[in-house]
Amino acid sequence: MVVTAPATLVIGPSWVGDMVMAQSLFMRLRQRQPERPIDVLAPAWTRPLIERMPEVRTALELPFAHGERALRRRWRLGRALRGRYARALVLPNSWKSALPAAAARIPERIGYRGEARYGLLTEPRRLDRAHLPMTVQRFVALAEPAGARCPDPVPRPRLRIDTQARQAALAAHRLDAARAPVLALCPGAEYGPAKRWPAVHFAAVARAHLQAGWQVWLFGSARDTAACAELDRHAGGGCVDLSGRTTLAECCDLLSLAQRVVSNDSGLMHVAAALGRPLVALYGSSDPGFTPPLGEQAQVLRLGLPCSPCFARECPLGHTDCLRQLEPARVLAALGAP
Repeated sequence: MVVTAPATLVIGPSWVGDMVMAQSLFMRLRQRQPERPIDVLAPAWTRPLIERMPEVRTALELPFAHGERALRRRWRLGRALRGRYARALVLPNSWKSALPAAAARIPERIGYRGEARYGLLTEPRRLDRAHLPMTVQRFVALAEPAGARCPDPVPRPRLRIDTQARQAALAAHRLDAARAPVLALCPGAEYGPAKRWPAVHFAAVARAHLQAGWQVWLFGSARDTAACAELDRHAGGGCVDLSGRTTLAECCDLLSLAQRVVSNDSGLMHVAAALGRPLVALYGSSDPGFTPPLGEQAQVLRLGLPCSPCFARECPLGHTDCLRQLEPARVLAALGAP
């Protein structure tokens, strides 16, 4: 089948943080071939991020639940895309993720070998973990010819903000960013509790800013409402709890107004970094050498205990000392005086 345009299709990741880091790949693709449009096929919940990436022409919905195989439906989805793309880059390593690109008969289908995807990819690459230790490097390297070095440094993600949408988000949640400076706190981490700094520690940072006249806004999904409620309770009830109340689009717009952000290693951490916010990122069970925040104003705090990083969802030792022993005073010192 004749391809009508030399466009690139990227099969994108499902996690919010990974999609933010994928923007570095889109930026590199545009640097190398600015005339070639980029479309991204990814779950619907990532669309608000993709729409804030000027490098992408179109966000296409991958209509499957997280972890759902749906192989026949993936094949039919790929068949509907035939003739539209000259190249596909497959970011997830699963077999099912490469299936739509193969069904679409895209001439170039590039990705890492992953789950033995030799029949689905035309260019299955071996992942050199030693030379590409970071997730963002692994994404960006797919824009280069096989065997070429990954650019160093990689492009930093930069999410675009629409001022009208931001004003609408302020109005919808009855917020006034001009009233006082804003500290944004992101106490959740969807991966699991081993990545969550204690709520009482977040509350100590919140109290110091509230006493200095700052606003404190709490961000997170509906799964983070308990953590945010506990934080606010320990802080004395002066925070604005937005957890579970904002869409991801609104969250991006409102986070862009924060003068400071403190976050666990989470998707919102990557969003804040890509918005250029002054950020203190807290690491315990995970590794900042693997998925660091990529903003120019991001600082990483971690204790580096012998047991970390363990990458576990729950602390295998039952104490989460890698975060519990990270005192609020260190975070306040990194932020500077409120």
